[in-house]
Amino acid sequence: MAETDEPMLVDGDTGSTSDWDDRWNHIKKFLERSGPFMHPDFEPSTESLQFMLETCKILVIGAGGLGCELLKNLALSGFRNIHVVDMDTIDVSNLNRQFLFRAKDVGRPKADVAADFINSRVPGCCVIPYFKKIQDLDETFYRQFHIIVCGLDSIVARRWMNGMLLSLLVYEDGVLDPSSIIPLIDGGTEGFKGNARVIFPGMTACIDCTLELYPPQINFPMCTIASMPRLPEHCIEYVRILLWPKEMPFGDDVALDGDDPEHIQWVYQKSLERAAEFSITGVTYRLTQGVVKRIIPAVASTNAAIAAACATEVFKIASSAYLPLNNYMVFNDVDGLYTYTFEAERKENCSACSQVPSDLHFSPSSKLQEVLDYLTESTSLQMKSPAITTTMDGKNKTLYLQSVASIEQRTRPNLAKTLNELGLADGQELAVADVTTPQTVLFKLCFTS
Repeated sequence: MAETDEPMLVDGDTGSTSDWDDRWNHIKKFLERSGPFMHPDFEPSTESLQFMLETCKILVIGAGGLGCELLKNLALSGFRNIHVVDMDTIDVSNLNRQFLFRAKDVGRPKADVAADFINSRVPGCCVIPYFKKIQDLDETFYRQFHIIVCGLDSIVARRWMNGMLLSLLVYEDGVLDPSSIIPLIDGGTEGFKGNARVIFPGMTACIDCTLELYPPQINFPMCTIASMPRLPEHCIEYVRILLWPKEMPFGDDVALDGDDPEHIQWVYQKSLERAAEFSITGVTYRLTQGVVKRIIPAVASTNAAIAAACATEVFKIASSAYLPLNNYMVFNDVDGLYTYTFEAERKENCSACSQVPSDLHFSPSSKLQEVLDYLTESTSLQMKSPAITTTMDGKNKTLYLQSVASIEQRTRPNLAKTLNELGLADGQELAVADVTTPQTVLFKLCFTS
């Protein structure tokens, strides 16, 4: 797409960008005439295209490998009102596949550069960037969008976004108000494998309904990390898990941030020292960042295929011209090309999207540590650092909170106490907060004999 291929035509009266003849012919063929694959209730007209061009507001989360492809695809498909959120800055290693960026952009926010590039190359498109974490934006921000598309490399961020959209749902007498549903299109890649899925919050399976489908996080045995490291990754994990909380290099209660260069540099230097002690080679800054952030190598062609699938689903939902994917597509081009779709079903007891608290089955003699282990190790929950609170005698009581060092020290003895000793009763509700969701998740304690 050369810079001079598409002329910028501006209406002198309004200052708005005009379209030239035949610009949207490729889109009109899908929206203004009938076809064998159209939605049975769809009536071809010019209104769908006008909605896409003038009204439909899309949010793209992530401006990396998937995000760059998504922004390009959406802009060239007729979506003009696009917002993009990304918390990262451009690194040299991004340039081989994140094609909206150039060497001169290294160090700048991905969202800003991606928006500038699309706005300058696609006449009439207005991409608005946000150099922020998704957690820094509130309900009012997310409520304004018609469709949200995720191009993330983090399961935690996916789950948080899933929780946010679930929190926006409105129920009247137990019946879901369809107007409160914001469709979520989620794409993910891992090397030569990928997936695309369509989620209608409150109606179809959500992210947490299918946590078992995500690849397990690689964890090294603690004895190996602490006593017998053999790999550079062992040295980095030693610093991340054991040395950081012990030395607190940036002050008390400061958690390790994989996106903070100063934090990564500290971990890198300490990992080098650990590696030298055991004559281990291979510790690099890039590997350190990859281990801390759980970065998975990306392949440009996989990103392109998954982004194309996601953009197609956005087009189908925005235009209502075709039935959307139902609801999970798997893509694999490791050996040849293999793809299939299936319908992921909602879990009745999903802790994220069910309307009743999930049951926690423990005996009164179980220790709080066992509850904590279940919340973090269960394949259906996979929480990261759950904070457990309850209500006793009309007052909130914190049973355990890990993220703040001073409170963690004060509540740590509770982990060794039984549920009975903590004064918990059968049927009591436990409120659990975690980084995987913006909502507090409620559980009902069910004592077993």
